Amino acid sequence: MRPKIAMTRPRAALAALLSSTALCLAACDTERPPAPDKDDPRATGSPAQPDQARAAAPPSAPSQDPAPEQGAPPSTQPRPSPRADAQPAQQPAPGQPGASTLVPSLSAGAAIEDERNSISVFEAAAPATVFITQSQLVRNRFTLRVDQIPAGTGSGFIWDARGHIVTNFHVVAGGDSFSVTLFDDRTVPARFVGGDPKRDIAVLALELDADAAAELTPVARPAKGQPLIVGQKTLAIGNPFGLDHTLTVGVISALDREVLGYGGVTIRNMIQTDASINPGNSGGPLLDSAGQLIGMNTMIYSKTGSSAGIGFAVPVDTITRLVPQIIEYGQPRRASLGIEVVPDRLAARAKIQGVIIEKVSPQGPAHQAGLQGLRRRGRDILLGDVIVGIDDYAVASFDDLFNALDNFEPGDSVAVKVQRAGEVFAIEAVLEVVSGD
Repeated sequence: MRPKIAMTRPRAALAALLSSTALCLAACDTERPPAPDKDDPRATGSPAQPDQARAAAPPSAPSQDPAPEQGAPPSTQPRPSPRADAQPAQQPAPGQPGASTLVPSLSAGAAIEDERNSISVFEAAAPATVFITQSQLVRNRFTLRVDQIPAGTGSGFIWDARGHIVTNFHVVAGGDSFSVTLFDDRTVPARFVGGDPKRDIAVLALELDADAAAELTPVARPAKGQPLIVGQKTLAIGNPFGLDHTLTVGVISALDREVLGYGGVTIRNMIQTDASINPGNSGGPLLDSAGQLIGMNTMIYSKTGSSAGIGFAVPVDTITRLVPQIIEYGQPRRASLGIEVVPDRLAARAKIQGVIIEKVSPQGPAHQAGLQGLRRRGRDILLGDVIVGIDDYAVASFDDLFNALDNFEPGDSVAVKVQRAGEVFAIEAVLEVVSGD
């Protein structure tokens, strides 16, 4: 038994050594092994014939190198490692035969829902948007000839089938003649109908016959009192920098903004939007996703004169209320007390809060209610009434008074709260339409 034990250990050790040597050689080999021949029995797993195997096998080793005994662990052939200098397979460039498309192209006419909506709104509202040019008469000081020169441009929109165009008052202010370019590139002369500088609204009338005016496309208007929501989509169409019928898209950024307007008083309830508005957009329509008018683009907040993402629009409720009055009367039928007031800066210098009545119009609402203006006594000026409120609206300046009265119609009765001789009391007055207020 001792010789057998002595032979078993060297054979097992030798088998382990040969196995580790084969593993090292396979790991260091950089050549990819050839693909097995399908005719080779070893590729198919079929056992080789005994005679062929003997003929192909090398001469048997001496007895010092016997095969491992049964029960020894078989050696496993490791997988060959990839070549160190192997290059990855190159993909063909896009457009070449065999190129793979990472993103499949959209079918003809395909678009996301928001894109389809923007396209539909533009197609519906662009024919209602116009380009306005005003001209002024200037006398040449050398020839003394009067020339008509372009003095400003802006946007507007068709209000009705009678040919009325709504725009900003500052777009047409100072103009002697006006021309309007329609969506079909026709240029039509227009006349000034009237306006309201304090709300920066003006109306022009196209010089077209009734049949031609009836073919115009007025802007769509929503039902009265339709609510607006911060975040809802807005679309502005206008002529920024003279580039006609430009569409920009954004959202309502805020509501009920108070912005000092062209007429020197605050325009309240303004719509703030981040849709890009630039010079030339003034007077153009601001639309919702249904293509309905929600405001008129009026001004921007910018230190450079270009869009900074903060634009303001006069709300459609204000436009709807005032435009019919301007068309009929040439100016808004604004409720008034019939007074003249002292400028705010003088009231502040006298440390008086409220609106000082300077003069009361004869037979006006204030005169009939018994309100008093300034009085003279020798060289002294005696203070009369100081308005500090209209109904539930507090009044500390002319801006407050103007916007408080703007909430009422001619014929309404209001409580005018005044301060007189150190006391505050209310006087009932019936508002009327009075010029000069």
